[in-house]
Amino acid sequence: MKVENDLRNDPIRPLVLRIAIPSMLAQFVSVLYSVVDRIYIGNIPEVGSLALAGAGVCGPIVTMLGSVAFWVGVGGSPLVSIRLGEGRREQAKQIVANAFLLLIVMSLALMGVAYATRRPALLLFGASSETLPYAMEYYSWYLSGTVFALLSTGMNQFVICQGFAKKGMQSVILGAVMNILLDPLFIFVLKMGVKGAAVATVLSQLCSCLFLLHFLFGPVPQVGISFGGYRPRLMVRILATGLTPFLIIAVDNLMIIVLNALLQRYGGESQGDLLVAAATISQSFMLVVTMPLGGMTGGTASILGYNLGAGQPKRILEAQKYILILAVAYTGVLCLVGQLFAAPFTRIFTPDVQVSALAVNAIRITTLGIVPLGVQYVIVDGLTGMGMMRYSLPLSAFRKLVYFVAIFVLPAAFGAMAIFFAEPISDFIPPVVTVLFYWRKIPWLKRQALLHRQPEGTTQA
Repeated sequence: MKVENDLRNDPIRPLVLRIAIPSMLAQFVSVLYSVVDRIYIGNIPEVGSLALAGAGVCGPIVTMLGSVAFWVGVGGSPLVSIRLGEGRREQAKQIVANAFLLLIVMSLALMGVAYATRRPALLLFGASSETLPYAMEYYSWYLSGTVFALLSTGMNQFVICQGFAKKGMQSVILGAVMNILLDPLFIFVLKMGVKGAAVATVLSQLCSCLFLLHFLFGPVPQVGISFGGYRPRLMVRILATGLTPFLIIAVDNLMIIVLNALLQRYGGESQGDLLVAAATISQSFMLVVTMPLGGMTGGTASILGYNLGAGQPKRILEAQKYILILAVAYTGVLCLVGQLFAAPFTRIFTPDVQVSALAVNAIRITTLGIVPLGVQYVIVDGLTGMGMMRYSLPLSAFRKLVYFVAIFVLPAAFGAMAIFFAEPISDFIPPVVTVLFYWRKIPWLKRQALLHRQPEGTTQA
């Protein structure tokens, strides 16, 4: 059986690079789903700024729905990595089967609930009377592809955790390329407007989903999709393991929803919609930072989980060192890009001078602390990949708490634009706490890995 990456024996530095780079690229390309939609929507003649604000209101809600895929995918994939490291292939196969069923059931339930509540949800989360029609149109059509979106995102984690990072990247690239090609066709050629952007995204997600299912039902992966062996206790274990990444993504998007609502409140009738449009552009830049960063730290977590199961603490710590170097280098470059090239980035989205100027300021503020944010991602995602949610969840929750306090206090004291400083504040203080905590936990981590080590010459069935 051909294995793309041997998580147990391959040298750590090239192994980290072979998994981290495709995982980063896959997430960078996946950013194009939302960013390309926003670029085309923002350039619709006459109504571009309002349509962009409407799509911006939908963005965090859509991503929050997608966080369910990470709940199951990132919940099950560390368990699969650990079981494979222990040599328990049949148990790993059972985990994938239960996760696949969970994704199907949860996506269908979510689609029904979200469709029934779409209007009050959009109004609650920042849509104005002018932007609501565009938000409703985009959101309603997007929801029709919920099953494809969740399956493609969730099952991709089970491809990457087995060492097939390139295959995971290919599935995302396929969807993104389809989206780039279909967006202008549906939006401008067929004159479908905002609806066309949503339809293009749904068709693109369908392509990614079919690609992944074809691979996972095939003979290549160590553990593919099978049927049967469903156990409620195992499903609960998957959901418990994935609770941290789910809450991180869900709360991140809740913060964006609250941000949009507060911008409407403090911006008033004169600037509310303009500030939401500017925040949408700023959030698009932050997606370029956080999604590839999360791809890197989440994808390489499979190395940590596997070697925890294999009882090899030295490989865990060596891998974390190289992951940290990559994360700091990536966020350092993006910090400079945000400070120096914010203006040309914003002009891709909108010809509106007012919106562009507000977005430039927002990007420069929100990127001030992304280097320590990279350190936070490495530690929290690493702990999650090793199944240690009792530590990763509180560390992540502390960062969200700092953000929520800042997001309410700052605009009340200093005005609407001050709200963007909540991001760098939450990117500086919590990572310091996280680093101090983890430094003290390293000896304990070594002991935990050694507990999995088998006596010489023995194997586990």
